[in-house]
Amino acid sequence: MRSALVLIFLAIAWRIAAAFAPELGNFSPLMALTFCGAVYFRDKRLWLVPFLALSLSDLWLNWHYASALHYGWSLGGALVRTACFAAGLGFGALVAGRKNWMTLLGGALGASLLFYFATNTQAWFGDAFYPKTLAGWWQAMTVGHPEFPPTLLFFRNTLLSDLFFTGLFALAMELAARQRGEESLLARRAAP
Repeated sequence: MRSALVLIFLAIAWRIAAAFAPELGNFSPLMALTFCGAVYFRDKRLWLVPFLALSLSDLWLNWHYASALHYGWSLGGALVRTACFAAGLGFGALVAGRKNWMTLLGGALGASLLFYFATNTQAWFGDAFYPKTLAGWWQAMTVGHPEFPPTLLFFRNTLLSDLFFTGLFALAMELAARQRGEESLLARRAAP
């Protein structure tokens, strides 16, 4: 359980630090923690780690964006993000039964795409800045608000971070299994 607390702290710290570096926007370990938690952790209580990190960092980020940029986050946005992370658990649970590098890659990619489409569609729907037309939705998906980096940049960062942190997490789990003298978790699950 101590490692779960360390993961919560590190995820919150990373997410908050990224708020001060716009080029790191959405480069976060949270979806990878959610997805990989469902893939690797048998103790389902540990699945709460990314939700706690998301909720706690959302509180601070909401205050930061509202005070510094005059752009507050909405309850609807928080609920959509939480639903995306819950779906990440679903992706992870599906992958856990037939775990290999390809299913890990596919699950991380699927979680990234879901997060991108769901959160940007929610922003289009809930933000008065966007016209409620197909062109307004496309703007929300590609360029976003003119005073912020393009939303495609956020998607790139989301995808890269999900792939990077999923790979890092899986590699750490594989190395830990080898140190304990166990068979590779990926090889054991991939065998028929």
